[in-house]
Amino acid sequence: MLELNNVHVSYGGRRVVHGVTLRAPERSIVALIGANGAGKTSILRSIMGLTPASSGEIRLFGERIEKLPTAAIVQRGIALSPEGRRVFPHMSVYENLQSGAYLQRDKALTGRTLQEIYDRFPRLAERRQQPAGTLSGGEQQMLAMGRALMAQPKVLLLDEPSLGLAPLVVREIAAIVRDINASRGLSVVLVEQNAHMALKLCHTAYVLEAGQLTLSGSGQELLESQHVRQAYLGL
Repeated sequence: MLELNNVHVSYGGRRVVHGVTLRAPERSIVALIGANGAGKTSILRSIMGLTPASSGEIRLFGERIEKLPTAAIVQRGIALSPEGRRVFPHMSVYENLQSGAYLQRDKALTGRTLQEIYDRFPRLAERRQQPAGTLSGGEQQMLAMGRALMAQPKVLLLDEPSLGLAPLVVREIAAIVRDINASRGLSVVLVEQNAHMALKLCHTAYVLEAGQLTLSGSGQELLESQHVRQAYLGL
């Protein structure tokens, strides 16, 4: 479904991603783990067209999308829940969710999607008129994910969804990701520094180090990798 082939990304003339090739098949959870600054977020930004790839190909259902504007990429079925949540703090929960559907033309479908999100995230339903900035960190993460789902994506990009959250909330977020993948058949690309959570969740995983992929395999295979255990799991 989503394919990156030999993708390079540069900032201000400095290359930060070096020839990354990865696949996110339909109905899969793909994890991308690595240290802070390894280039994980840069890869997601390149997929979304926010930081265009300097070379290489990005394909969705076989169509090249690396030169498309972000709005066109969203329309084709990719949505991003960004690192740090980045909700609109002075807007209500309802208004934040509606902002995720700004490209949708089918109002009935938007209404059904909104109700589905309220069913999936009951706390958002309870707080629908509350300013987003007054929510807890976990609730803001649920809101950011819900806002991305309002775009009706086929591929959901999640950038550090566990960042700054308590362990109990991290487990709740992980369960939501698993359920979204299983119940909706949604492909998920999960960028995480919490390697243990990511590898437990995913079907396929990649390790990114200094902008290059160094390992790949199933989540279980990487959990058993001595390098991963020492570098990312503290074992």
